[in-house]
Amino acid sequence: MMRKRLTGIAALAATAALALTACSSGSLSGDETTPPDNGNGSTELTKVTVGLLPIAPAAAVQFGIDEGIFEKHGLDVEVQIGQGGAALLPAVSSQSIEFAVGNPLSVLVAASQGLEMQIIAGYSAITDPAPSGIVVMEDSGITTWKDLEGKTVALNAINTQGDLGTMGWVEKDGGNPANVEFTEIAFPDQLAQLEQGNIDASWIPEPFLSAALATEGVTWLGDPLTIIPDLYTMVTFTSTAYADANPEVVDAFAAAITESTELAMTDEAAYRASIVEFTGMPADVVENIRLEKLSGTLDRSIIEELSALALKYKFIENEPDLDAVIRQ
Repeated sequence: MMRKRLTGIAALAATAALALTACSSGSLSGDETTPPDNGNGSTELTKVTVGLLPIAPAAAVQFGIDEGIFEKHGLDVEVQIGQGGAALLPAVSSQSIEFAVGNPLSVLVAASQGLEMQIIAGYSAITDPAPSGIVVMEDSGITTWKDLEGKTVALNAINTQGDLGTMGWVEKDGGNPANVEFTEIAFPDQLAQLEQGNIDASWIPEPFLSAALATEGVTWLGDPLTIIPDLYTMVTFTSTAYADANPEVVDAFAAAITESTELAMTDEAAYRASIVEFTGMPADVVENIRLEKLSGTLDRSIIEELSALALKYKFIENEPDLDAVIRQ
């Protein structure tokens, strides 16, 4: 498998970036909420910081903050925005932030390299219709996963669940994943590169996926993340050291994540409105994007499958101790 990084890539488009780097908890209605009693007669909230990516599904955390859910669980939450999941891991490990929401593969890779991390809750998962996937040109001759042999597939970052899933599907379809070349191109730039013939396939999420599929000559190949049914696109995690020292805070945060994601799935209109506010994407774009399935429930078997697949394709050299990585 060949991998390379393209240089001189343009900055992420405004729809995928967030100028705000930090925001505090509050209520969209502006109403004051009485802090809960923490069990010792005190109503003081525990201050924590969560690292998020400036993408649509992450908005459910801010949605929960604005709706007072985290405050109800005794937490005063500040949001810190990161431009990549890998950047969140060292911040969590050093406890400069207490929690983060990011892809589970990055957590497994970090744990396999000695960073003591704990997945404390689920967050988002694949669904149908897929909120991300690989698109190709209709006249490319690429109609199956096996057809990607000898082709160049663009992702925003290599060694992620996108290329891992693609390799799995190519092999499952009878091809050799070692013959697929992966290259890094920012999501907003991939469609132009595809149309110009500089790449053969493009793995993109919303809102870029809907825009690409609406472009003449572009067609759907498939979602590589479906290599594992119900695969998590993001999970909620913290450092083992913080979890060991603050078990009640961790439990409260996990409970708030679960409640926030449930509310987002129940009140889709309000959730989409929060995506507009959180990401800065236009409302008419957000109205039509495919949403991921959100849930704080954590299915250990999915993480186990992901870890085994990562080991098979050498994304990790050794499987981490999942009893330590997954909060019991």
